[in-house]
Amino acid sequence: MTRRETSDARTDSGLLSPVRAGTPVEEAVSDHAWLQALLDAEAALARAQARLGTVPRPAAGTITRAARAERLDLRALALAARETANPVVGLVRALTEVVAAEDPAAAEYVHRGSTSQDVLDTGAMLVCRRALGLIGADLTRTADALAALAGRHRDTVMAGRTLGLHAVPTTFGLKAAGWRQLAVDARARIAAARASLPVSLGGAAGTLAGYVECARLDADATDPDTYHDRLVDAFAAETGLVRPALPWHALRTPVADLAAALAFTTGALGKLAADVLVLTRTEIREVAEPAVAGRGSSSAMPHKRNPVLATLIRSAALQVPGLAGGLAQCLVTEDERSAGAWHAEWLLLRECLRLTGGAAHTAAELAEGLTVSPERMRHNLALTGSQVVTERLAAALAPRLGRAAAKVLLAEASATADREDRPLALVLGGLPDITAHFTEKALHDLLDPTAYTGAARALVTRALAAPAPSFHEPEVL
Repeated sequence: MTRRETSDARTDSGLLSPVRAGTPVEEAVSDHAWLQALLDAEAALARAQARLGTVPRPAAGTITRAARAERLDLRALALAARETANPVVGLVRALTEVVAAEDPAAAEYVHRGSTSQDVLDTGAMLVCRRALGLIGADLTRTADALAALAGRHRDTVMAGRTLGLHAVPTTFGLKAAGWRQLAVDARARIAAARASLPVSLGGAAGTLAGYVECARLDADATDPDTYHDRLVDAFAAETGLVRPALPWHALRTPVADLAAALAFTTGALGKLAADVLVLTRTEIREVAEPAVAGRGSSSAMPHKRNPVLATLIRSAALQVPGLAGGLAQCLVTEDERSAGAWHAEWLLLRECLRLTGGAAHTAAELAEGLTVSPERMRHNLALTGSQVVTERLAAALAPRLGRAAAKVLLAEASATADREDRPLALVLGGLPDITAHFTEKALHDLLDPTAYTGAARALVTRALAAPAPSFHEPEVL
């Protein structure tokens, strides 16, 4: 198992998952990336032990140099995992062979005192850190682009829609500010999850007994009674991950927290996608996705340009919460290592990462290239003939007629306008209860949709003025 698999015949090419195909996160969570992360964990463990004198430094150097994914055969490791229920057993064997070819003495220190779960869970956290860095960076791009849209369109009036129908006027700026807030909220959750990713170091049953015993047997080790604490600290330093309060082999909080953050992120981006899918409809056409030659074409209808980006984002938003629910179920583990629940996490976690990463990358492109049509917004706002501001007129009439009577009057007037296909202003202008209290100009002003956006402008201004939490760009590892 010391030859790299070069054929793509058995790899997941993303044919049925276009939302992540070709995006940076796809490579960051690929089989090759996972294998390298497992090897990084093995190498970091050897270096951590070398810091404490229980592994010779030259041996740790040899292990680190040998721990390269291209030196192992991915497919052979996958097949070997069927015999051990996890890929680490075969990986340790293969890595030991590579190390022994360079230095037989150093091979004795591969995986010293360790267990498969320490390596796999730590490797998983390394993969997550790299993927979350990419996701966070794309969320920053998305939030920045949406902030620019909100600023440009803070006074662009459009119809607010509730239950699919025109309700009262709003502004596109407020809508975009809402999308941005969700992106900012998602970025904060991703940043918090990334900052708390822990190393895994527990040994066979969470007691670190194997590590401690190696230290006791090593004449050069100092203070074996504190060795476990110093080893966890050194391992955390070597990996850049966080020291956990306890070994977490059967305490799956880190994975459950990750799942929640990823589910929220796709849901937040899914709101943007769902709104764009509505606003791009032929009969609405208030926004349009960025135009790219050939994108959105139909296999049967030459006239169509489908909203591909929003469709991809929504597809991820509909998948990740279900997968995240599966990860939450894996909290229910038995004993000190679960048979099946731990193993069930791996593919679910990888799929959550790459779907979320694909959605975030796609959302950044959508937000940066979204085209807005204020003209269509004004056209659509006029479709109901000022009925979108009956709430305002009801408030103005209530002190004169009483709230209930005002509501009945306006409901009847709106029904008459619909039935007779007449502007609401003309219907109201013929009612004594209206003309007795409002001049023609006053009625016209009250029925102007562009003058009834409430605190929308102030809300946008405040939202854009609030400092967004920072997110560090992903480091190159």
